[in-house]
Amino acid sequence: MFDVEKIREEFPILGREVYGRPLVYLDSGATAQKPRCVIDCIDRLHREQNANIHRGVHHLSAEATTMYEAARERIRAFIGAREREEVVFTSGATASINLVAYSWGEMALRAGDNIVVSEMEHHSNIVPWQIVAGRKGAEIRVLPFDDAGRLRTELLPSLIDSRTRMVAVTQASNTLGTRPDLRPIIDAAHAAGALVMVDGCQGVVHGGVNVAELGCDFYAFSGHKLYGPTGIGVLCGRREIMEAMPPFMGGGDMVDKVTFARTTYAPLPLKFEAGTSNFIGAIALGEAVRFLEGLDMEAVERHEHELLVRAERALSAIDGVTIYGRTDNKCSIVSFNVDGVHNYDLGMILDKMGIAVRTGHHCAEPVMSHYGIAGMCRASLAMYNTAAEVDALEAGVRRAVRMLR
Repeated sequence: MFDVEKIREEFPILGREVYGRPLVYLDSGATAQKPRCVIDCIDRLHREQNANIHRGVHHLSAEATTMYEAARERIRAFIGAREREEVVFTSGATASINLVAYSWGEMALRAGDNIVVSEMEHHSNIVPWQIVAGRKGAEIRVLPFDDAGRLRTELLPSLIDSRTRMVAVTQASNTLGTRPDLRPIIDAAHAAGALVMVDGCQGVVHGGVNVAELGCDFYAFSGHKLYGPTGIGVLCGRREIMEAMPPFMGGGDMVDKVTFARTTYAPLPLKFEAGTSNFIGAIALGEAVRFLEGLDMEAVERHEHELLVRAERALSAIDGVTIYGRTDNKCSIVSFNVDGVHNYDLGMILDKMGIAVRTGHHCAEPVMSHYGIAGMCRASLAMYNTAAEVDALEAGVRRAVRMLR
């Protein structure tokens, strides 16, 4: 059986209080808490093993380089990438998607081309495509979702055509919890000769991924949502595509030879890792992955699903509550509003009870526009949350509603 209390012991912050009450942390969709092994790893690296990678012949540098590249290989295996050269470290998913939009977009987009973006995307998988499309004279097309939160893939034939160059879609919505069936989207894109960028920030946490089996061309995620540190992320891309792409940034470690006449570039993945990489973050992300590999992830998924069902049932029983996102197989994210209660006010009162939820548009304003609202409350549930915490959320919402109405 899944032992949530044993899991909680690995996360020191969960023992603290907020406003004199035990912390109920329900904002892991924004950033997950860190297990002790990740915290200790970062501390140890700063105390004992801090040295720049790929540059020095001395022992500390060689040691750090070995750990950095070992983290790359661990992450490659974790996400099912074909080769270690296809795993590029970035500062996060936002940087990963921008890298592709600028590097690939500058190389491949022409006036009159189009990019298809789903309506439920996080801003980081919308805005970079808008910027490059505006610069290159390309069109943005939107794949909509229905009110239940299901992507309307039956509309793909009217959106994807011979001028489609990229399809950008999430593996799991950060607002609705929807985990769309990516197979028909990827197949339709590839049939038209287009590429696919998948935002895996929530998907890699809830259910995981095998990139090679998924068949997308680019996959991006952030370490801090995967129980790792902030400031580190991953871009996984098909080797043959990334080898053809020009560097996104220039600087140290991404070059082969530099002269004033001409510069040649290092092979993948270093071509896209200019400057001093966040090697401590990358190594610590590898440690977070090692922690996850030690768990029964199917049991984790069952536990999170049970919490989701409990939360949706409890909140639905409260008069005036609307839950957004009702698809089957959604991940453990519950976004909701209460009639006559502003989401910000609700979040503030819950905070005074020690309950941390997210409020606002969650960097997904097109989702809010779809429903004609300004924002939502969001409870994003993780492996370390408990049934008692879900019950505390229900009680907190009921109390807040009594106060605010």
